[in-house]
Amino acid sequence: MLGPAPIQSCTGTFGSLSGKTASLSSLPCTAFMIQQRLSPGEPIARRAAALASELKATNLVVLDLRGVTDMTDFFVIASGTSDTHVRAVASHVLEGLKEEGVTTEGRWALLDYLDCVVHVFHPAQRQFFQLERLWGDARSVDLDDEGKGGVQ
Repeated sequence: MLGPAPIQSCTGTFGSLSGKTASLSSLPCTAFMIQQRLSPGEPIARRAAALASELKATNLVVLDLRGVTDMTDFFVIASGTSDTHVRAVASHVLEGLKEEGVTTEGRWALLDYLDCVVHVFHPAQRQFFQLERLWGDARSVDLDDEGKGGVQ
């Protein structure tokens, strides 16, 4: 036998990208499957990887982070061959998932401008990740009274 033998049946439902749910009551579960909670992130991660692959992204990896961190359930990591390719892959994934009804949650937005990365957090996420503490050796730049700095 190649893997652990099924030990019981799963119960519950699992969401799909189409918004429909599938019953799992008749599917066998392994001990590993029982340890891993079901996640609506898995079909999203698989679809995001497929969309990235459609535009020839390289070194595609999907990491299952359940049990490793509470930050998220899956990471999809891909490479592009140029700046233009990276933007095209990211746009294709974003638009492809949007067409299937999957939208971003808006708890952490990251904007990469090469020489400047902008992080916009929901307050709870900002407190949890504490980037200012992580990058505590960095000097804080003084901003004007309105909290805005001008682009020069």
